[in-house]
Amino acid sequence: MPVYSSLAHALAAALVDVLWFIEGSEDEQMDPDDAVKVLEGVGHLVIKLSSDQQSELIGLLRTMATAESDPERREFLEGFPEGFGLLGDAV
Repeated sequence: MPVYSSLAHALAAALVDVLWFIEGSEDEQMDPDDAVKVLEGVGHLVIKLSSDQQSELIGLLRTMATAESDPERREFLEGFPEGFGLLGDAV
């Protein structure tokens, strides 16, 4: 089990794990409507973070992407900020 540099890093990793699972789930594993609700809920939550918190999350995601050995998961991590509305006027 990895050792994280901060609670924020551990929570970001847990969030990514859940979202990675949801993104990769087949319809038989998870209802698509429920998946969309969860993803939209996370998107809403992260855009409500302060600019400093958003910047911290983006930095953590970049650190995680750099350390990721699975190319598909690395791509997911790299696309997370844009996919969840963190890149825009607020950041």
